[in-house]
Amino acid sequence: MSSSTTAPGSSPLTDAGPLSLCAREPHVPADRLVAEMVPPPRFDSVRFSTYIPDPKQPSQIEAVQILEGFAAGLGGAHASGAGRRGLFGFGRARAPKAPAGPRGVYLDGGYGVGKTHLLASLWHATPAEPALKAFGTFVELTNLVGALGFQKTVQTLSGHRLLCIDEFELDDPGDTVLVSTLLGKLVEAGVALAATSNTLPGKLGEGRFAAADFLREIQGLSARFRTLRIDGEDYRHRGLPEAPKPFTDEEVTKAAYATAGASLDDFPHLLEHLAKVHPSRYGALTDGLRAVCLTDVRPVPDQSTALRLVVLADRLYDREVPVLASGLPFDQLFSEEMLNGGYRKKYFRAISRLTALARDAKGLVGS
Repeated sequence: MSSSTTAPGSSPLTDAGPLSLCAREPHVPADRLVAEMVPPPRFDSVRFSTYIPDPKQPSQIEAVQILEGFAAGLGGAHASGAGRRGLFGFGRARAPKAPAGPRGVYLDGGYGVGKTHLLASLWHATPAEPALKAFGTFVELTNLVGALGFQKTVQTLSGHRLLCIDEFELDDPGDTVLVSTLLGKLVEAGVALAATSNTLPGKLGEGRFAAADFLREIQGLSARFRTLRIDGEDYRHRGLPEAPKPFTDEEVTKAAYATAGASLDDFPHLLEHLAKVHPSRYGALTDGLRAVCLTDVRPVPDQSTALRLVVLADRLYDREVPVLASGLPFDQLFSEEMLNGGYRKKYFRAISRLTALARDAKGLVGS
């Protein structure tokens, strides 16, 4: 899974060189995909009590209060009366339909207002053992369906008390229909739902259109959701200094050799490698890494490559892996055409998260 990588013109500073993402080709069994449907490490210790609302944004305070009440309402027996199922739900009779009424919440807001923090806090606050709660991104949920098949995914999740879906995406009509159908089956089984998605930076006044899009796409489920609007600015950059400028190739390479558990890769080569690894495995691709070091960062060449990079950025951010880079700054990764296109929300999210990780990596370079 790892290899030694020596950059041209450099000499290793440790006996073992840094790792290489390009040398990794992880294979992830389906049961790991299910077991890992919990809040990622970055959000493992968050709670409602650790969420710091912006005092200028009353919607943030209101969201905490509503979600605390929602979590409390999920106590007791499963809404359908079903008991716990096995991994794939075999050996249980079909559960009766859940009672009518709101069984879901949708958090609508811009980047960095703490939606994932609140969603993870809801997962932690829901009074049920971890095996009866699931947390994952929209992409991870579609990957789970791809790995298990639709029916087994329904059987696996239908005994749960709560399913949290982070970054619900509306850009792929096929995936949207797939997940909407899946959620319909889970609601029938009594599973409570919670979801987040984003509006564009600078477009917060239009946020309710995002909510309208979400409710339209899930169609018959719309009556089951209560929409919570969360206003505010990106906390990742609120009151913080500007992200550090990219370092030189030599500085990045030296830091990679001096940092235990760091990887070192040429950015264009890494983009090529990502095309060979299914996005559902990007989490495993980063297993054990303490830092990611990249040389020669340049604009991504096409949309397919850009979307793969977005998934990798999400996995690195979830796992709090700092990213040290040379070349262009991360806000120049995506072309103007991409930033104005249908996937712009994903690209803005990736820029925000990679910028935060670049700030975290600044200390890896010696003064």
